[in-house]
Amino acid sequence: MQNYALTLDKFIDHAAKWHGARTIATASRGAIVHRTGYAELRTRSNLLSGALLALGLEIGDRVGTLAWNTQHHLELYYATMNAGLVCHTLNPRLTPTHLAAMINEAADRLLVIAGSLLPMLPELLPLCPSVERVIVLDEESPMVSSFGIPVEGLDALVEAEGRAVAWGGFDEHSAAGLCFTSGTTGKPKGVEFTHRSNYHHTLMSIQPDAYCLSAKDTILVAIPMFHANAWGFPFSAPAVGANLVLPGRELDGASLAALIRDEQVTIAGGVQTVWIGLLDHLDATGEDVPSLERVIIGGSKCPDALIQRMEERLGARVQTTWGMTEMSPLGTADSPQFPASAERSSGRPPIGVDLKLTDAAGATLAEQRGVIGHLKVKGPAIIDRYFNAAEDALDTEGYFDTGDLATIDAEGSLTICGRSKDLIKSGGEWINPAEMEAIIGRDPRVGQVAVIGKPHPKWGERPVLVVELRQSETGEAEVGEARAFVEALRGRVADWWLPDEVVRLPQMPLAATGKIDKVRLRAAYAQGELDRHVVSIR
Repeated sequence: MQNYALTLDKFIDHAAKWHGARTIATASRGAIVHRTGYAELRTRSNLLSGALLALGLEIGDRVGTLAWNTQHHLELYYATMNAGLVCHTLNPRLTPTHLAAMINEAADRLLVIAGSLLPMLPELLPLCPSVERVIVLDEESPMVSSFGIPVEGLDALVEAEGRAVAWGGFDEHSAAGLCFTSGTTGKPKGVEFTHRSNYHHTLMSIQPDAYCLSAKDTILVAIPMFHANAWGFPFSAPAVGANLVLPGRELDGASLAALIRDEQVTIAGGVQTVWIGLLDHLDATGEDVPSLERVIIGGSKCPDALIQRMEERLGARVQTTWGMTEMSPLGTADSPQFPASAERSSGRPPIGVDLKLTDAAGATLAEQRGVIGHLKVKGPAIIDRYFNAAEDALDTEGYFDTGDLATIDAEGSLTICGRSKDLIKSGGEWINPAEMEAIIGRDPRVGQVAVIGKPHPKWGERPVLVVELRQSETGEAEVGEARAFVEALRGRVADWWLPDEVVRLPQMPLAATGKIDKVRLRAAYAQGELDRHVVSIR
């Protein structure tokens, strides 16, 4: 058989040759500001590769990006990776101190930044000695630098230094991307993706029982491109020749509704908070999005009541998935080929992902179905060690510990039962917050829900219920309302699990991935920042 290296240039080459006219549309505030095809994108990305190499960058060098979901960012994905450079996507919503820690750990030589984020540079660049040059996206002319290093516009760089270069030619195990975890349960850690891992992830994700993508689709990527390869859509869309819609930085309901309607979007991917905003907008305006066939939802577990509301209001199938940055990120998916169940699981793993359940000590459970255990995973797109780590993160059988508690039913569908780090130990016994969150999340009044532990002098920890009500729910928290939430738990969990307090927040703290940030939530509670929202019910 032919020697065919699994490198990412193959995807954009394929799209340019066989789906060259299919479009990539970039929006700002819900209106398209730029449209191109895969053939043109391939040409521009290749010229940018030549410009980056002309700056002295070499294979393996890391390029940091602070950018939104735009054509320029997608061009940068392919320009860096296909030239053997590493695209290090950074979250613009982090503080300069946090960003600098990641940039310095990665030793990024080049920083590429969206024009709207230029005000960050005065505080950020002095903290990043490895950065030799800054390239500004969405700007046509060179920037004036006062930082002691060159700062110039991307288009000006390509005009001056752009040249066609040969892509590939390096080992498929070479690094392609770098992304730090969201840090919702601890210090962010780097995950380095390879060409081979992203290639395998793409083949897994386009399967009929996974994302089920084809050339007939128009895909709205409402996942930030700085997070977990934007779930792989920048690779899977060109692999099948699907249209791409990139919404820029605005993910509000009005902007997304306009894009779905105007671009005839058939598939949209994003976390539940994005879709809550879309639903609230549609309810307020009476608009519809008739082209939408499927919403692929990830991040934290989505309440069944929200799924039902989405399907009824959008007229689209909600497809639940589970994964993590360390898995590139797809782990399991609810198949769109079969009727949806009343209570959604996270679906089955595609070929290339294996699951197993263990006890707390890491021993594989003799029975793998119908029991709750610690979830471990194995596959070609799953991490073996964190970036710069001296040792791998695998057990003796080569499985990675996800940190999740899960159960697998008789049909092989996975249900996440919570994070092992989120368990609350009260009186020497464990309380599982996820079980209570799932029950409260079915209440149609509830938009977001979390259960956290608070220190207790006698029991060690006691649970606190935190809720964010839907936009349509108004008024201050009442004792009766709080007790009603707790009473919904009675008889469904042990009485000693019942929360002592209810906190009603106007807005839940979220990580950039859209997950509830329990680290921030616990810290805010401990520091008394939530005291005015607390309703004592005991």
